[in-house]
Formats: sequence, C-alpha cells, structure tokens
Amino acid sequence: KIMPGITLGDTVPNLEVETTHKNFKLHDYFADSWTVLFSHPGDFTPVCTTELGAMGKYAHEFEQRGVKLLGLSCDDIQSHKDWIPDIEAFTPGSKVTYPIIADPNKEIIPQLNMIDPIENGPSRALHIVGPDCKIKLSFLYPSTTGRNMDEVLRALDSLLMAAKHKNKIATPVNWKPDEPVVISPAVSDEEAKKLFPQGFKTAELPSKKGYLRVADVS
Repeated sequence: KIMPGITLGDTVPNLEVETTHKNFKLHDYFADSWTVLFSHPGDFTPVCTTELGAMGKYAHEFEQRGVKLLGLSCDDIQSHKDWIPDIEAFTPGSKVTYPIIADPNKEIIPQLNMIDPIENGPSRALHIVGPDCKIKLSFLYPSTTGRNMDEVLRALDSLLMAAKHKNKIATPVNWKPDEPVVISPAVSDEEAKKLFPQGFKTAELPSKKGYLRVADVS
C-alpha cells in the first residue's frame, strides 16, 4: 500500500487554519523557523493527553532551539480549550502555550498526510517542517503507541546539525549532540580536509573502502 499525500521534501500546503490562539496561514507560522507539527486522533483521549502534556513540558527545549510547536486535533476550538486543563493537570509542570489547530470536519488532516491507514482516520503523526515550509522528517505511529519526545528532540537536533553544515554531514545511529558525526559520501577527502581542518578519522573496514569518515563538529 502506498501512502498518498505530501512526504519528505514536499512543501506543506499553505492552508488557513483555526487554532486555539488565532487564525493564520501555515506558511506564515513556519516562516523563519523550524516547526514541529503533530496531530492527534482526538481530544479527551488517554495517549494524546499524555503526549500534549509532554510537549508542554518540553516546550523550553524547543524554544532554546528556536523551534515552534503546532498541535492538531480533529475537534473544535472549544473542545480543545476544555481539554487543556486536563492535559496540564495530568503532566505536572506542563503548560500548553502552543496553538492547537481545530479540524472538526477532518478536511486538514488528509491534506497534511496525517491519516492512519489502519484506523482510516486521523493519525498520531508528526512532521518536522523547515523554514522553507518543506517536510524534513515524518513520524507515523499507530493509535496504540505514544511518541517518545526524547527521540523527537534528538531527531530535531540531527536535522539542525545537518542543516548547519549544509547537509555535508550526517548523524550516525543513536547520535546525540556533542557526539561525532559522519561525513557525507558526496564529500571528497579533499573537500573534507577543508571543511574539517581539525581533521577526521576514516574507519578501517574489511572492504578497504574509505567511506565511513568520522569528525567532531560543533
């Protein structure tokens, strides 16, 4: 089964949305910053309540990185506003300061490719969107599995690091900030020496192919 709709590298449609803060066009919200756009199957549901609470608790982490949050749930604005006290009560220290889009007619969800093909309805999806309004990373979870916010943050840090270095580096498995990165295969050793004057190490592998090059960056 091929999932329809926008995916990595595609521009998010410039939809006009109604949110718990105000109405705006998505591209205006995305402009000049990265955004984590995350959808939920519905208000007053258990897993979603824990997730929005965690997003609120992690809000300062996103703010430190200059990244905006934008929620989406398939209920109306009043329902969202009535739900927020539950979210904040369940996760102590959490404040829902980010806007939540209303989509009571389920018109926005399919345009953002946030459909759960198993449930045939709104999904537990997440897009990380760049300031160019293009999707840089997507997660799609089934309704039974809540997200891991540490992984969302780690993946975001990876994207920001790669973008900072014009995608000439990539982050290896389980990478975390301040750990070494790998150099893109598209970068020659000569270019790598200029990009990484501090030097890099080439892993000695049985194939003798020098493709796995590791560097420290900041």
